[in-house]
Amino acid sequence: MSSLKEAVSGLPREFWWLWASTLINRLGGFVTTFLSLYLTAGQGYSASYAGLVAAMYGLGGAVSAVVAGVLADRFGRRPTLLVSQLATAAAMATLGLMQHPVAIVVVATILGLTANASRPCIQAVIADLVPPADQVRAFSLNYWAINIGFAAASATAGFIAESGYLFLFFGNAASVLVCALLIYLKVPETRPDDASARVGGGGDKAVGARAGRPSTGLGEVLRDGKFMVAVGLAFLLAMVLMQYTTSLPVSMGRNGFSSADYGLVISMNGLMVVVATIPLTRAIKHRNPVHVLVVAALLSGYGFGLTAFADSVPLYVATVCIWTVGEILNSPTSMALVASLSPAHARGRYQGMHTFAWSAATFAGPLLGGLIIDHLGDRSLWLACAALGTVVAVGYYLLRGTLNATRHPPVAPVVAAERELAHDHQG
Repeated sequence: MSSLKEAVSGLPREFWWLWASTLINRLGGFVTTFLSLYLTAGQGYSASYAGLVAAMYGLGGAVSAVVAGVLADRFGRRPTLLVSQLATAAAMATLGLMQHPVAIVVVATILGLTANASRPCIQAVIADLVPPADQVRAFSLNYWAINIGFAAASATAGFIAESGYLFLFFGNAASVLVCALLIYLKVPETRPDDASARVGGGGDKAVGARAGRPSTGLGEVLRDGKFMVAVGLAFLLAMVLMQYTTSLPVSMGRNGFSSADYGLVISMNGLMVVVATIPLTRAIKHRNPVHVLVVAALLSGYGFGLTAFADSVPLYVATVCIWTVGEILNSPTSMALVASLSPAHARGRYQGMHTFAWSAATFAGPLLGGLIIDHLGDRSLWLACAALGTVVAVGYYLLRGTLNATRHPPVAPVVAAERELAHDHQG
């Protein structure tokens, strides 16, 4: 209880409304987790086709991550987020009605475009609202909400799917609409030039806006070599972590396990996050973030690697628990690292580029995973995951000095901004 109280205290009210909207969204997040199983077991398509659909979903998300980051900085986080969520609800319901293989691919791509556009917006809002010293904690809590909902959705969706997959699509669309309504009613615009009254994350955003600092273009982001190194490593690790969406259910299905078995196994991911996120976040609070990312890469890679030897539900659960710890360590740490590397007026674009890496992995990971399973077998895929996790860990370790030197200490800028904006400071 002491850890929980410490984790949730002192964050802005607007952050908690955003947190609640994320939770509601994920409580109905059935489709992406069960899409591959729906296509293979429910519709009779091959693992390669399921990988193609997931890949096109990821391709749409990769494009929208960058575009949404630009739009969030140019037009505002809130309008970009609301348009994304309304379009996602429409695309989600439409996908459930599609039967033709080409139509499924097209609508899945559109769904990737709309659904992933919200991610850089949400991450930018958190970075705007929350002081740098609390950002790892805030990203961890948001990640916690995602997985509370994910655990509940995964545990129930397998049984819902037994009655009909269409319920999954329409239920998911409804949850996104409720999420959009809560954002509309309770979450204000936080873009720096619209939110000068908030010191929030980074503190200097209002100062920069008053000084007329020019907006950072994508070219300048791409020329930030140290940041792009972090993006490249994030992409490789995401290639491993994304295997749970397509390759894991396909592999389990091929080995005779049911959709309910997969739902139980993958729900352990969410349950682990719910139970372990707060104590793990507290444990790494004062740790070097690059060292944390090294450990996260090893746990993620070898957790999936051990799936090659799983032949029962309990063993699958054990592997999920291992790579979930790696996921817990990686996700908030990497997002907070991105926030610390990005200037306040360009948070949307930097977070968008980081999200692009994950979306590109959502494209490449399932596609390669499906091809490897079809041509080399699932054991080869899981061993490749272990190898790739090792490569990422070595990469972070070799670049630890460079990335640490790039981080901007948060304390001084926050104090300077607070002195200038003392009359606006909300605590």
